[in-house]
Amino acid sequence: MKTYMPNETAIERKWYVVDATGYTLGRLASEVAKVLRGKNKPIFTPHADTGDCVIVVNAKNISVTGKKLDDKIYYRHSDYIGGLKSETLRQKMDKNPAQVVEHAVRGMLPKGPLGNRMYKKLFVYAGPEHPHAAQQPEELKF
Repeated sequence: MKTYMPNETAIERKWYVVDATGYTLGRLASEVAKVLRGKNKPIFTPHADTGDCVIVVNAKNISVTGKKLDDKIYYRHSDYIGGLKSETLRQKMDKNPAQVVEHAVRGMLPKGPLGNRMYKKLFVYAGPEHPHAAQQPEELKF
């Protein structure tokens, strides 16, 4: 008996659209990461990219619990001395809400080249419009 291993030609990729309105940031990110990784398919293989493409719309309407809007801080560094920059979740949501969702999902994907390939199949938009109508995405509910 042989073990089935999916290859790139055998994987059938679908497109899904998720409306982020009413979802909590972490719970939405974990479900989207599962679909990007392919864990919702019977052919899931940990070392292969078997996932589907996901479009997240209305990222500006996502919610968080507790005092995370003011307490959660995103850090980045310019690689220069004293170059540590920080901003709160509220500031980041005002500036670019799509980046918040992308950051949350990215942290739940595998690290390295495999995770990079999975991350490229994520498309996040702050508003309800997206330019991927030609792919005929299906609505995904959790």
